[in-house]
Amino acid sequence: MAEAPNVLFLCTGNSARSILAEGLLAGLGQDRFRAHSAGSHPAGIVHPRALEVLERHGLPTTGLRSKSWAEFATPDAPVMDFVITVCAQAAGEICPIWPGQPISAHWGVADPAGVMGDEATRQRAFCDAFTILRTRIRLFCELPFASLDPAAVSRQLREIGRE
Repeated sequence: MAEAPNVLFLCTGNSARSILAEGLLAGLGQDRFRAHSAGSHPAGIVHPRALEVLERHGLPTTGLRSKSWAEFATPDAPVMDFVITVCAQAAGEICPIWPGQPISAHWGVADPAGVMGDEATRQRAFCDAFTILRTRIRLFCELPFASLDPAAVSRQLREIGRE
């Protein structure tokens, strides 16, 4: 595994959940990981509430953008060590072939961008998604990667997604 493993969070639109996960890992991982996110059908914009939640928690937002997973399937793209889907639709899609055979897992989170209702309800949806992802990413960061074989890491990642 790379010195600072590359982690790619996938979602369909790459505007909310995967962006939250990228920002969380960039902040909580303390340079031990290189966080990335992408979408199968990117929205082309980052949802403003995703940026607001990250900023409110003091997490990085610089450089976050909605992008296609095709960017990470090119020969000159960084080789991913982990690919984690955060929405059921992306998990069910046929993904590109990722060079290097990354460890993959599914960490489904309800889409906060799809929540209807008043402002408080929509804001709460983003806070809920953030909280779920923060818990999972903290657990991910605490894994003893050096003492686990790839199969054990894969099992642990799947278990984190059930939390």
